[in-house]
This record gives sequence, structure tokens and C-alpha cells, in this order.
Amino acid sequence: MSEEKFFAGRHTAGVTGGLGFAAVFPKADGRVFPLRVTGGKLVGRRLRAPSGGRVRPSADRVRESVFATMGPLDGARVLDLYAGSGALGIEALSRGAEHGVFVERAASPLGTLRRNLAQLGLRDRSSVLRSDVRSAIRQLGRRGECYDLILMDPPYASEEAEKAMAAVLEAGILSAGGTLVLEASRHHLPEEVAGLERLDARRYGDTVMLRFRNCNGCGGAE
Repeated sequence: MSEEKFFAGRHTAGVTGGLGFAAVFPKADGRVFPLRVTGGKLVGRRLRAPSGGRVRPSADRVRESVFATMGPLDGARVLDLYAGSGALGIEALSRGAEHGVFVERAASPLGTLRRNLAQLGLRDRSSVLRSDVRSAIRQLGRRGECYDLILMDPPYASEEAEKAMAAVLEAGILSAGGTLVLEASRHHLPEEVAGLERLDARRYGDTVMLRFRNCNGCGGAE
């Protein structure tokens, strides 16, 4: 392998069932907007998106809403899993995180990710691991790494989310009380994972952003 606090759940008129979704439905008029950083020191800067349509970068409107309601990220260590273009982790770095580790396996998005970090002047505050996610998690655990915020955007319609969340806890790489943010499809929501307390979930069209808190701490389950 080569190296290279969030929003509080608010109940609104848009809450769906017992899941605690705060639904947000912006206008959809068919227009396509460039991918941009939505806040912090790099606000407005464009991000490249991988070609080919196999990677689904988090929409600007979703990232802006999620990060705008987080607590301060100053000094945070961030891990971006299934990083793709790096949009989620770059957003965290723009908003004050100290360092970000980006994990991506596929060659095309990996190249895009590296270009985004270079063009935004973030290479000295970031590391890139070319690896599948669970192997990277195990390696980071063996190194004794620990993160305050873990961002995950796994493929929809797969069991990757549950497996990766369980691996995070087993490896002990999320700090005590640390936050794990998962982007998922409303049609394929993950099962609960012991050791992670789900705090809230927000729906943006077909996308659901879920926030979990680690009930344990770095070094593995107690």
C-alpha cells in the first residue's frame, strides 16, 4: 500500500417516519453546477470531478448544509474513506481541520484527488493511501492512528458501510466521542453497528447523511 462537531438533530415539518430525517428538497431544474468548496478559507474554489461517472462526488448543497452546522474543526484530524475527488475531506481542511488522510483505490479518482489537493495547496496537510478501505483501516490501526472525524461515502446499494464502520471500531482509529459521518442512499440505509451511537440523519432528496458518535475510543472497543 503506497502512502501518499456536526449538526444537532432538529425535528422539522419534513421529518420522515421514525428515522429522524430532516428533509431538504432544493429546486431541481436540470442545471449542472461546478463542484466547489462551500466554506472556510478555500470557499468558492473549484474541485475536479473524476471522469467516467463511476464516482459520485457529494453535492455542494449537501456538503454546505452538513459542514455549516458542525462545530469548529480547528485542529481536527480527519479520515476520508472512499475519497473519490476528496470533496468531503477537502471541505474539512478548508474549515480548519489540521490534517486529512484520504483513502481511494481506483486509479482515475486517485489522480483527480491528488490534483485537487495540489491545486488547492493542501499537500502538506494531507496524505493519500491507495488501498481498499478495510485494508487501509487495518493499517492505520496498526500504526496507532486516531481521528476526530471520519467521513465515509461508500458505494450505494452495497454492504460496504456496515463492514467499514465495524472495521473502524475494531481498529480503534476513531477517538472517544469522535464523529463518523456516512453518506448513504435512502433506499439502502446501513444496519446499526454496536459501539456507534447514531445521533441523527438528514435527507437531501435520495441522499441521507447520518452522524454517529463513537462510544469507545482509540485503541479499540473497551
